[in-house]
Amino acid sequence: MSTETRLRDQICELAKSLFDRGLTHGSTGNISARTDDGGLLVSPTGTSFGRLDPSRLSHFDASGQLKSGDAPTKEMPLHTAFYDTRSSAGAVVHLHSCHAVALSLLPDLDADSFLPPLTPYGLMKLGKVKLLPFFLPGDPAMGEAVRGLAGKRSAVMLANHGPVVAGKDVEAACNAIEELEDTARLALMTRHMGARALSDDQIQAVVTKFDVEWDT
Repeated sequence: MSTETRLRDQICELAKSLFDRGLTHGSTGNISARTDDGGLLVSPTGTSFGRLDPSRLSHFDASGQLKSGDAPTKEMPLHTAFYDTRSSAGAVVHLHSCHAVALSLLPDLDADSFLPPLTPYGLMKLGKVKLLPFFLPGDPAMGEAVRGLAGKRSAVMLANHGPVVAGKDVEAACNAIEELEDTARLALMTRHMGARALSDDQIQAVVTKFDVEWDT
């Protein structure tokens, strides 16, 4: 089995796992990963994470030309913005996960640090998550907003829409976006309950020990 075939299968397997556990629904969400030759494999437009076909993934070459497969997701500007600004990005995942979206609807959020520092794992896998304003689905301005961060964030939250996370590979990106959704769920569960977030000293200890991108 070739490396590309394994990657195609992995993308579809992980996407189905996210779908089966309710982290995205219907035909929402999109996923992409770098191939060894610098190209991209991308989930096609209008497809369900629960029923992706490895042979029909959109396949781009290193110059950004569609080589094979179905037409890609309309959110390509989001994906390419992360790849172009973060050299470490090997995969990008975008979901419409319920708790993250619900949290983004609430007032008085810190746009620079959307998720409260509730667990070390949220910090370790995501760093600070930037809350971006609402954009129409498919609007290239979303990609420009990500580019405006100059590669300093691995995760963003699109208000009223959903999270987008880049990782070193497709498994890491999926693990990180699951952590984002779970932290959002914790934030909603404990909102206005006087929950103890990590202290500044505890945050700094996690950041130092695990080399977290935090002061950006």
